[in-house]
Amino acid sequence: MSDHSVLYSFIFSDTDTHHTSTHKKPFLFSKLPFLSSQISLSLSAHAMDQTNSFSAEQDPTQTHPTRHHLEPPSGLTPEEFLDLKPSIMEHHTYSMTTRQCSSLLAQRIHAPPQAVWSVVRCFDNPQAYKHFIKSCHVKEDFQLVVGSTRDVNVISGLPAATSTERLDLLDDDRHVIGFTIVGGEHRLRNYRSVTSVHGFERDGKIWTVVLESYVVDVPEGNTEEDTRLFADTVVKLNLQKLASVTEGMSADGDGDGNRNGKS
Repeated sequence: MSDHSVLYSFIFSDTDTHHTSTHKKPFLFSKLPFLSSQISLSLSAHAMDQTNSFSAEQDPTQTHPTRHHLEPPSGLTPEEFLDLKPSIMEHHTYSMTTRQCSSLLAQRIHAPPQAVWSVVRCFDNPQAYKHFIKSCHVKEDFQLVVGSTRDVNVISGLPAATSTERLDLLDDDRHVIGFTIVGGEHRLRNYRSVTSVHGFERDGKIWTVVLESYVVDVPEGNTEEDTRLFADTVVKLNLQKLASVTEGMSADGDGDGNRNGKS
């Protein structure tokens, strides 16, 4: 089995056909050696520590707010976190149940925020920086407005590898975008995500910090730690690719924000 297939087995694994029970196949993250060179597992461990855990005895309908504003995600300096805390509280706080998990991840990018936002805002072209996406389809009369949807197909060789996603938030002035998975064949139920782009300029240097957060149901047969570890890994890989793409744009002179117009 390829590395990508193993990774996506968490999302797309069906019930175990060799047993009569409906117990889901276990998460196979431990079989992903290729990730060791791309993402530090300490990031996921840190995220596990900073989010609330649940127990089987808790009321699954009880909700509580996330606490991402209390501790900086890996990679941020204390000064950056202090500047970003208001945005974290406004855009990256969720009300979640005891059968959900959530994380906040950060990526520093050596490119101007306009260049980064020009890529992030393209809801109809997520494959520009997101791993594992084979194609993205939108309606013929697609307009980049809240409520629009996209149909995503991930890499071949994966069963039921589709996702329908709805644009929930798009703020070109504040550089914030959010979406919810509303359909498709996958296991990321009630997945909601928000990404915000933040520019910094100090001592003559310009850089960008991208924050991406999510909340998602914990699938039956998986643990909260499994779910968060998987989702954190996918998000972190995407953010790393976003950094590579936009830093390359800036190096090539295509990072002046000319793509920041409306689609």
